[in-house]
Amino acid sequence: MDAHNDAVISISKRLQEFYAQRRPFRVYHGSTNSTRTSEKNSDNTVDTSKLNHVLKVDNANKTALVEPNVAMDSLLDATESSGLVPLVVMEFPGITVGGGFSGTAGESSSCRHGPFDSTINWIEIVLPDGEVARASKSEKPDLFWGVASGFGTVGIVTLLEVQLRDAKGFVELTHYPTGSFTDARKKIQEELGNPAVEYLDAIVFSPKSAVVCSGCLVDTIPIGSKPRHYLRRRDPWFYLNVQKRVKKATEPVVDYVPLADYLFRWDRGGFWVARYAYKYFFTPFNRITRYALDSYMHARVMYHALHKSRLSDTYIIQDVGVPFDAADGFFDWVDQTLGIYPIWLCPLRLRRETPDAAYGLHANFADPSYPEFMLNFGIWGPGPGPGDYEKLVRLNRAIEQKVCELRGNKTLYAQAYYTEDEFWKAYDRPAYDSVRDKYRASHLPSVYDKVKVDENAKRNAMEGSRMPAALRHVRPFQGLYGVYKAWRGDDYLLQTKKKKTPSVTTKPERRDS
Repeated sequence: MDAHNDAVISISKRLQEFYAQRRPFRVYHGSTNSTRTSEKNSDNTVDTSKLNHVLKVDNANKTALVEPNVAMDSLLDATESSGLVPLVVMEFPGITVGGGFSGTAGESSSCRHGPFDSTINWIEIVLPDGEVARASKSEKPDLFWGVASGFGTVGIVTLLEVQLRDAKGFVELTHYPTGSFTDARKKIQEELGNPAVEYLDAIVFSPKSAVVCSGCLVDTIPIGSKPRHYLRRRDPWFYLNVQKRVKKATEPVVDYVPLADYLFRWDRGGFWVARYAYKYFFTPFNRITRYALDSYMHARVMYHALHKSRLSDTYIIQDVGVPFDAADGFFDWVDQTLGIYPIWLCPLRLRRETPDAAYGLHANFADPSYPEFMLNFGIWGPGPGPGDYEKLVRLNRAIEQKVCELRGNKTLYAQAYYTEDEFWKAYDRPAYDSVRDKYRASHLPSVYDKVKVDENAKRNAMEGSRMPAALRHVRPFQGLYGVYKAWRGDDYLLQTKKKKTPSVTTKPERRDS
């Protein structure tokens, strides 16, 4: 805690200097799993990259005291050592605790516990004028909920208390094959009604093929069963394995997946987005090439390469939620307008059942008339092609407009093409502004400023301006640049080889001493 407190004091002093000039600042976290890059600039940047430790795991209260730049794999290592697991673990090992809280994140256990921010008990935050404050769902709840999903536009979060639960060795994962989106949606709703279900999501492979994946924690597996692994180089990618094994199945398929393998099942291949890289680089997509290129197929490395090449700027990357009663119509629209498959489905419990939650960007989540559950669609795939920037914009804006029309919402890590007026019709500006005014943050860029698409960077990526004219739009030169930068990066080994407990400051059995 001494090192933590020293770091907070340093951040506080830095913010006091900026506040005296009413000067906006940037935060450098050291890494990113966002669609936006993270650059270090000493002139107006606050470096929080060393806030990456798990300070304590409390077995009695089932909580962990965590700094914001602790990645999911490090957090899981620390809590599993104590026989515990966070209520919500984001799907990529490199996603951080602070990123999940400030940027809205959910996973398959969000069907029970809501987004990651709902599983945080309290935060420590340095406000823009340098004041160090503590906020929770009962103490300064306006600040707590205003910071959640605020993308750092209210202050810098420096510590979080994360809720945990008892861990078990395996997830008993049942795959239900269905013949249509409607059947999958109905099965998801049926599984939501089963209190034994703790993890729930689905994959839509085509209009006539979808699989609902429903899981619960178990200590042991039946005699004769073998664990199903997904994290080793020789293991299959999760979605490919599911698709293959349920293709001809008439009954549910049951697997027993080690807990970490389940929680990070999407890491290898980044769901299925890495498959597009094989096509882009004219590389056969088979078991041999996936094995040989495995080091490049983990989310940490993929993000690094995509940011450096700017190829992600040519893709449609959207995570949107719509009410269940509008889901069938939205799926039909996505099928006809985009035709992108697979699609990830994840039910999210969003309603916050206390008036204290009626603050911040998502204040409407506390409204009793707001749907308790949304069905999230992960829509990720290539855009219309190099050089056709205007069509890329039209498609993304069409998605945003359709979601708003259906009273849905979207995760703002994704690409935001809204005009400012459109954005604030979808999100609660009065509640958000009231928090920023009260806590002296109104001189900082707004959340819209943070998440809106950088039009110039996007257009340049689509037009290939980083490359010599003779190589523009010629595969795979721009992508090779990104791969080279990822390979050359100083943290390449850290990105490709998971360290067991890099962020734990003390051994689990000694954390309470």
